[in-house]
Amino acid sequence: MASLKSLFLLFLFFFTAQSRLTTNFYSKTCPRFLDIIRDTITNKQITNPTTAAAVIRLFFHDCFPNGCDASVLISSTAFNTAERDSSINLSLPGDGFDVIVRAKTALELACPNTVSCSDIISVATRDLLITVGGPYYDVFLGRRDSRTSKSSLLTDLLPLPSTPISKIIQQFESKGFNVQEMVALSGAHSIGFSHCKEFVGRVGRNNTGYNPRFAVALKKACANYPKDPTISVFNDIMTPNKFDNMYYQNLKKGLGLLESDHGLYSDPRTRYFVDLYAKNQDLFFKDFAKAMQKLSLYGIQTGRRGEIRRRCDAIN
Repeated sequence: MASLKSLFLLFLFFFTAQSRLTTNFYSKTCPRFLDIIRDTITNKQITNPTTAAAVIRLFFHDCFPNGCDASVLISSTAFNTAERDSSINLSLPGDGFDVIVRAKTALELACPNTVSCSDIISVATRDLLITVGGPYYDVFLGRRDSRTSKSSLLTDLLPLPSTPISKIIQQFESKGFNVQEMVALSGAHSIGFSHCKEFVGRVGRNNTGYNPRFAVALKKACANYPKDPTISVFNDIMTPNKFDNMYYQNLKKGLGLLESDHGLYSDPRTRYFVDLYAKNQDLFFKDFAKAMQKLSLYGIQTGRRGEIRRRCDAIN
């Protein structure tokens, strides 16, 4: 009974959140909002092709812990350690932060103190996803930005590459996402890369799920990572710069990179959906788009509950 009540409250929250936001929120106050976002992300993606993956990861690290409020963008001060300086966020690529700053700067020139940083992240994520072949989905607008950002509030809220799949399922369920939505969102690993330190300790061990030849190649690629911690490997070695369902096909072949990737195929609760998405890219795109839209509405602030920051990295 308690679980049914929780599901009802979550449904009510998402319905209420969506009703407060609209897809044309800035049509009168900032008519070129979407054009400015697209111009900014297109120029950045052409120059730095890893930008799409960087922003998608930034979006997840902002929204999943405590809601889509742009709190991950705020810089630390002498009196406060912000989210972006927590240990789990230190590896977030700089290109993600940079493109949001560029978009905010352009929007402040065109429409001062009008567009929230959290709306910028949400639209930039959707538009960058499209540039690498991903699906379109509507983004509802009208979020406000958080007035706080504390590293201490992230404790145990984001999945680590080494987090067991059972715990990841629990983390997603606590936010109102079911197993299928969790597996669909994991498809974000179709693009981007991971640093060797996040997986090399498992390579070569028994029963870790790695294809033997892949394990040898990973060891070779990461041989110098103790001296150079920036060495990384693509999450999807087959089509690393294209958003598709190859990630799921790789998992079935032992070509997953992280422990959490292998967990998706070793656990019967998630393997069914891995097989489903490996066979049907259209279904994966449909479910991924729905899950991303749902995530973009999680924990949002509207009206007086938040603010519109003049700078995304600082509270007004």
